[in-house]
Amino acid sequence: MIRIPIARWQKWLRPKRLAAVILGSMITAIGGLLLICYLMGPPPMTNKWSTTFYANDSTILGEQYGNTQKRWVALDEVSPHLIHATILAEDKNFYKHHGFAWKRIFAAALQDIKAGAKVEGASTITQQYAKNLYLTNDKTWTRKFKEAIYGIRLEMFYSKDEILEGYLNTIYYGHGMYGIQAASDYYMDKDPGSLTAAEAALLAGIPKGPSYYSPFQNKELADERQEYIYGLLEDEGYITEPESLPAVSLSTEQERETVRRAGYFQDYITDELADVLEMDEDQAATAGYHVYTTMDSDQQLKLETQIADTIPADTELQTGAIAMDPDTGAITAMVGGTDYKASTYNRATTSKRMPGSAFKPFVYYTALINGFTPMTQLRSEETTFELPDGGEYAPGNFHGYYANDEITMVEAIAMSDNIYAVKTNLMIGAEKIAADAKKLGITSELQAVPSLALGTSPVSVEEMGVAYSRIANGGKQVESYTIEKIVDRNGKTIYSHKPQKKSKLDKKRLFVLTDLMTGMFDDSLSSYMRVTGASIKDQLSRPYAGKSGTTTTDSWMVGFSPDLVTAVWTGYDNNRSMEKVKELAYSKEIWAGFMEAAHQGEPIKAFRPPAGVRGMFVDPDSGFLSTSYCEKRRFTYFVRGTEPKLYCRPDLDEYPLHHDQEEPMNRRKRWFDWLF
Repeated sequence: MIRIPIARWQKWLRPKRLAAVILGSMITAIGGLLLICYLMGPPPMTNKWSTTFYANDSTILGEQYGNTQKRWVALDEVSPHLIHATILAEDKNFYKHHGFAWKRIFAAALQDIKAGAKVEGASTITQQYAKNLYLTNDKTWTRKFKEAIYGIRLEMFYSKDEILEGYLNTIYYGHGMYGIQAASDYYMDKDPGSLTAAEAALLAGIPKGPSYYSPFQNKELADERQEYIYGLLEDEGYITEPESLPAVSLSTEQERETVRRAGYFQDYITDELADVLEMDEDQAATAGYHVYTTMDSDQQLKLETQIADTIPADTELQTGAIAMDPDTGAITAMVGGTDYKASTYNRATTSKRMPGSAFKPFVYYTALINGFTPMTQLRSEETTFELPDGGEYAPGNFHGYYANDEITMVEAIAMSDNIYAVKTNLMIGAEKIAADAKKLGITSELQAVPSLALGTSPVSVEEMGVAYSRIANGGKQVESYTIEKIVDRNGKTIYSHKPQKKSKLDKKRLFVLTDLMTGMFDDSLSSYMRVTGASIKDQLSRPYAGKSGTTTTDSWMVGFSPDLVTAVWTGYDNNRSMEKVKELAYSKEIWAGFMEAAHQGEPIKAFRPPAGVRGMFVDPDSGFLSTSYCEKRRFTYFVRGTEPKLYCRPDLDEYPLHHDQEEPMNRRKRWFDWLF
């Protein structure tokens, strides 16, 4: 055993020599720490960058910073009152120290030792900024040491103004507001550059305890702290003419409850951004991307306004609506519900509901490519269909109205005759119709049953928008999308949308279908029922094609001009029946009002027929070419070679049809009517 003489210990325990050893050790430790910090280099001023969304005119649509909005503002964009108030409230010696307030630290340490835990805070603005950027809120000595390391590095490599700017852009102000821009917008409804001394004193007091000093949660405490900070501004001479604390005009409840612009649209963009870049949403929202989107700001506002003006605020009725460019699939406007703040569930993209008669255009497209023409006639009457499995199916028309006679396809679409649609489905085959609906853009599962013709298989509003876009554009296989281009924070374009140009659909028959779909607004086609668009036709100033759909729980209106497709659904989330007649009309009113507003000031365009299509005047009742003897006359398009060959005349009953002039589908139709 080695023994050290006591005299030797006493030599080192002499006060001066002991102090020198301790001081030398401290200098060595501090020097080593500073060297390590220097070698680590400057820490990033932010560990996350806000991702910015731009509308299609390059104006800022919104910004995402994780799950919050955040706008970085330069220090010279912030009111001097707010800068002074923040420094006085949080760290009055900020510009004098090197990141640490030693007196405050020692005082806090004594309190911690007495309590036996880390309870007292003594952080400077630099330390708070370091904590906001890199650390958690745990009150532990380990976290405090890490905070010191980051604080040293910040002070070593950045100026005081840069640190203060970063702090003001990351500090939490309560109510989900991070950064002075968000806080100023939320509490004052103004930019931080125009804050008064009184407003600055109020805002500067909140970060110390956001749940305690928010004027919307505890006005008395907020007022006391505001008065205290305002007094500090006076004492330091930052208020040149001292006066009593002026009143502050806070934002109204309506302004505070105004959720970020186009919330449903931005959620969709965030989802698409994550999918395109193959990363999670939080990563995408905090990577500093500049995302250029398809949103038309004017159309978005008009769609939101039209919905708000149509659906009463005191109802639980919901809506989903999408507007698209049919030529590209670009979504230009989107609303997923009546109140984003109350429910962020997007009924335009996520919810699936029965489309009702809005599905019928898909039925008639298949019919047109399988021998039907606009003049093909089937009998409209109360019918019970016997099914191959021995069952029966007895669909009915609206209010039990039937022609009790033969009607043409152009009439069947315009008046939405259910019997005609189901007969067509049975003649052509539900499997073929389901397959063609898929080609048109319906991705949901479709039940190949007789009722498919009446839209009993649920689909989304977005799917309907895509399918109608492919009808409108002549069969181009567009897909819905919202992101045109993504640019990273270094200015490099990392993604550009590539349009689809291939087509697997019959362009000529899609145009004939489009022409047939204009009939819902043509009151000359009304007979045993009025055309389904009669209630809104007087609101329309240009050619549109469309189809409405109604079930006991769902109301749809989907239609288009040559430049814009809009799909609208209304109903209750719990599938409650819509018993009020006016509720069933909301989807049409929203569609008509928005389409007219969206086209305001735009030149009127007609649907342009492709080569191989011929237009002529026909009698929609008889199916013959029109003459002066016909009661009705409508200009209708046909694929060349399928147009009627005979003319309407008074002795029609005695006017024989030659066998070679009889259309093949008419022969099939007569066989079908005999069978049923």
